[in-house]
Amino acid sequence: MAGQLRAIRQRIRGVQSIAKITRAQELIAASRIIKAQQRVRDAGPYARELTQAVEAVVSQSANIDHPLVREPENPQRAAILILSSDRGFAGGYNSNVMREAQGLRARLRERGVEPVTYVSGTKGITWHRFRGVETAGSWHGFSEAPRHENAEEITQTLFEAFNRTAEDGGVDEIHIVYTEFVSMLTQNAAVHRIIPLVIEETTEEPVSGPIPLYEFEPSPQAVLDALLPWYVESRIYQALLEAAASEIASRRRAMKSATDNANDLLEEFTREANKARQAEITQEISEIVGGADALAESVAGKE
Repeated sequence: MAGQLRAIRQRIRGVQSIAKITRAQELIAASRIIKAQQRVRDAGPYARELTQAVEAVVSQSANIDHPLVREPENPQRAAILILSSDRGFAGGYNSNVMREAQGLRARLRERGVEPVTYVSGTKGITWHRFRGVETAGSWHGFSEAPRHENAEEITQTLFEAFNRTAEDGGVDEIHIVYTEFVSMLTQNAAVHRIIPLVIEETTEEPVSGPIPLYEFEPSPQAVLDALLPWYVESRIYQALLEAAASEIASRRRAMKSATDNANDLLEEFTREANKARQAEITQEISEIVGGADALAESVAGKE
């Protein structure tokens, strides 16, 4: 009985230590999520205005022919940018992103397109290295607080690959796999093709209102040459910010769940410890009563 009680108390101390760690992680994530959400909101207006400008160029230039909007006739290689986290304790955040990336690779191979992987985040780099999947580029160290310089570096690497032919190791398409931040409770792993741009013809008026009538100087082609790199960079930066907010929200939710589970375990172990202690006390009382009865019988026999 004593050994069982000691084992239970050791488990209680272990669970209490884990609960302190998960609670601390939850509080840290809760303090950081507000700043992450604010960064997403602050970057939104710039991204929307830049998107509207690109839409204006494309919509008012029907005969424009640009590599960033032209559908490749026979794509051979496609870049996949995967945004993962640098740290763990985030529940299913990374596994959901990797699952979407695997599905994208399968769809590209069905089309006869070779996927070329670029990874941001230590967890994603480790995942690919462990499985022997080759990566053409990797970045880490900024998953929770990305800066514009990080998006610029990633964009430059992807553009260098896009500007080369497939025979020279270049790519014909660029896809991004990341986690969209919807709310504190909802984050969805998503796949988007950012190059070439997906152009949809519609007669409906845009949500932001009618597209202004611009006059382009020196030409729509030159304007698009200048706008599209900024547009792609802003898309990647926005994705980095949303992935950061999603990572922190996932970590907060996972740590809260772990803390709740630890508290449930503590209640269960406390009940088991009380039962073991009660059984130990009952056994001690039984031994004392039995010894007293035996002593009384021995004394009565002598008399």
